Amino acid sequence: MAARTLSNSMAASYVIYGGELSLFTRKLEAALIFYGAEFVTQSKTEDNRQLIETRAATHQVPVLQTPENWLIADTTPLLRMLDGRFPDRRLFPDGPAGLLAHTLEEHFDEWIARVMVHYRWHYEDSARFASLKMANGNPAIAELMLDWGPRACRATGTQSPQQQRAAEDEYVRMLEAMEQQLRESAFLLGERPTAIDCIVLGGLRAHTNMDPDPQKVTANYPTVIDWAQRRADTWDGSGELAMLPESGFAQHVLGEMATTYQPYVLANRAALSAGAKAFHIEIYGEDVSYLTRPYPEKSRLMVVEHINSLTSQQQDTVRQLLDRYALSEAFR
Repeated sequence: MAARTLSNSMAASYVIYGGELSLFTRKLEAALIFYGAEFVTQSKTEDNRQLIETRAATHQVPVLQTPENWLIADTTPLLRMLDGRFPDRRLFPDGPAGLLAHTLEEHFDEWIARVMVHYRWHYEDSARFASLKMANGNPAIAELMLDWGPRACRATGTQSPQQQRAAEDEYVRMLEAMEQQLRESAFLLGERPTAIDCIVLGGLRAHTNMDPDPQKVTANYPTVIDWAQRRADTWDGSGELAMLPESGFAQHVLGEMATTYQPYVLANRAALSAGAKAFHIEIYGEDVSYLTRPYPEKSRLMVVEHINSLTSQQQDTVRQLLDRYALSEAFR
């Protein structure tokens, strides 16, 4: 009966159970807009929460309910599945271009996400705004969120003022690269969107162009803001990607990954193997502690599996690209 209640609640072919201020919810929304799919976004309720979390095997959001009444979590494999349903609007293209999109998406999913957490919980106005909005105006629940936020920052390595400044500087460099790229092309890798556009839009729509403090930063990049608020959603399904990796944005991100994402993900892998609860690495000239987490390793292995699915010639192209940017170790 509970499953029937979920199914009957569908007002569209797909239902996203998530939140307006959730990075990965907004990433999935961006993807479904690009696919041209019919969907609605709903919050979990006390009536359906247990059913959704049991069937999706996670308490996290988003969870996607499909027309078959499947409940599935984890946005990257979800996009790979949806590519098969919308082949003319795929967000992971064939061959090395798809691997490039996956690699850049991985960086934003597993590394740049910490910047969103920092901006939201280390600035009082943003923390108050977000906690009250996520708590639907309930002050008691908002206070619990305000207590949770700094712990999330510690776990993701932005506790110290030095790391906070470095994270913000890193994001500003990304915004500058986006601003330049979006003056030249409709999307970040050319004239059609890929998975990297989805995660970048998710960050802008849920965090940095939503929360009051980072919004002051993104306001300096009018092309990015126009793209996030209007232009990106007007894609008609046409267009080609730039040659690999001629997108200036792609080159910028690959250049950043070797000294940030790569040491982080490799140290997390080693800590998992050793059974350690936390690990330390040097990032931006400072020894930083991170919580050991299984998911970044799972996500890294998705990229490795993607590489292994390519033809031998395509793998050679990818290896040359990763070698050029000193990233081979991350995806060995």
